[in-house]
Amino acid sequence: MKQPDSPKSPARRAVLKTALAAGVALANPLGALAAAPPGFDQWRDNFRARAQAKGISDATWNRCMGRVEPDMSVFKQMRNQPEFREQIWQYINRRVSDWRIIHGREALKKNDALFGRIERDFGVERGTLLALWGVESAYGDPLVQQNHMTPVFPSLAALAWNEPRRKAYWETELINAMKIVQRGWSTPEEMNGSWAGAMGHSQWMPEVWLNVGFDYDGDGKVSPFGRPDDALGSTAKYLVNRGKWHRGEHWGYEVRAPGGNASGSRSYAAWASAGVVRADGQPFPQPNASAQLWIPVAGGPAFLLGPNFNSVKSYNPSMNYALAICHLGDRCLGGPPFIQPFPGSERALTLAEVQEMQTRLTKAGFDTGGTDGRVGNDTMKAIKDYQIKMSLLPADGYGGLKVLARLRQGG
Repeated sequence: MKQPDSPKSPARRAVLKTALAAGVALANPLGALAAAPPGFDQWRDNFRARAQAKGISDATWNRCMGRVEPDMSVFKQMRNQPEFREQIWQYINRRVSDWRIIHGREALKKNDALFGRIERDFGVERGTLLALWGVESAYGDPLVQQNHMTPVFPSLAALAWNEPRRKAYWETELINAMKIVQRGWSTPEEMNGSWAGAMGHSQWMPEVWLNVGFDYDGDGKVSPFGRPDDALGSTAKYLVNRGKWHRGEHWGYEVRAPGGNASGSRSYAAWASAGVVRADGQPFPQPNASAQLWIPVAGGPAFLLGPNFNSVKSYNPSMNYALAICHLGDRCLGGPPFIQPFPGSERALTLAEVQEMQTRLTKAGFDTGGTDGRVGNDTMKAIKDYQIKMSLLPADGYGGLKVLARLRQGG
């Protein structure tokens, strides 16, 4: 999914890798930029019977599909997903950004009672859950909805009609989106999401909301939008049920690992006996819990990873993603940056530095999509285009100290 700060079950991740794709919510949430292309109206008339066979009422159909026009921009976005080859330290820096840390602490303060309740009910650490929320939807920021989301029904209608490779999948998700409306969980006007239909605080596809979401705030419906209670409670339940979350255990720790060649799972006490110690010098609080050693890059930080790191991986099967989530959670709770730097890495830019970089790029003619300090695909594309123009290598789209220094020189 496209990252707003700037990024689940297999079906979820297959379409969410680029969620929050570029686009602006349309003035008419159920309309499109042009009249329906030839063939769409006939497809829609034929599809109505299939939707009704799946339990969609006439009233729901009319609300969701009666006047919908396909958002044909989804096909361009599907074909032209930006590709950026990030080193792990760049990946971490962009997701564990100053913006996310600052706003994560504010979101935690605002929702402290909710996180406390989730910890009691499910045992999921507030830091991890907060970080997932921050990476997936920028803590439900309404500006993300406004500036980076598009109406779900025009997008899914276009894909269900004219995307041949996964036509059955998109048709099913379109019906699932109508089921959400029919159940009273949301409205067609409220349902803005990625080009692929992912939506809400946790950026789930309609199928996932229907099968994983549950009514955590007790108001009789599952709400992808609005209050975050249902989304965060459902995410915690997901981590417990699918990810096998271990109550009371931390995800792991940065360590110093002489040799660094040991493998397999053993207790923290056994690791300590083998000379592996926490990088901050503190003792392991649960010496009998188990962990595995991971060194992502030779010469960089090493980690002992407990079972809850794998629980985060159940949400997105990427080691880098899971490390970013776990580290962001720690930082939001007051933890420090990694003690051992990655080889060749730069420190992450501050919020003010990111805003300065975006402002300078925009003035130089490279549209960053805003100057709010969040680095998403728009900003990364602007950086890459600037790097190419200025012959800055590698032209990788990463906005760090080197790019900012060159911008300050007036290039």
